[in-house]
Amino acid sequence: MITLTDPPTLVAPTAAVRATYLVGEMADMKDRGASTEWLAVASRDFDAFVAERIGVRERWGVPSEVFWFVSGDFYLGSLVIRHRLIADQGGGHIGYHVVSPWQGQGHATEMLRQALVKVGALGISPALLTVSPVNHASRRVVEKNGGVPDGINHEGEQRFWVPTPASSSAPSPAVAV
Repeated sequence: MITLTDPPTLVAPTAAVRATYLVGEMADMKDRGASTEWLAVASRDFDAFVAERIGVRERWGVPSEVFWFVSGDFYLGSLVIRHRLIADQGGGHIGYHVVSPWQGQGHATEMLRQALVKVGALGISPALLTVSPVNHASRRVVEKNGGVPDGINHEGEQRFWVPTPASSSAPSPAVAV
């Protein structure tokens, strides 16, 4: 096992983690049986790939930001913050994943904790997260960060309201965000 010398943190996408990003995402895609063609494109011009992911951009019809979770030269996963909910509230405010080589080590819990600080700074309080009912690990991550269940959305995902540092508690289901 690799020992990380620096505490992992959310950062803007960076070419500094090129090798570990490509290897980590390749392992993750292969573990899921997913296509890796996009990685071939990314590897040909990684600087352009990174540049497309930096800053607030319109994605899913709302402003959003991409962050990578890194420790020194190691890429551990990625996270998206939507600055407001999309019309159907699918996906919620935050989406994240840890690449398979780094799963099961508490990184997702810490990544979400750091993201909640960023979301709170945007004035979002509380944050909506959605989780596949079969993704028990992600549900535990959300619950460890204070997530309160709020039923199932139209996509069949579990909804959770998670307090941000700007809020003191999760809302009742009737609260509009």
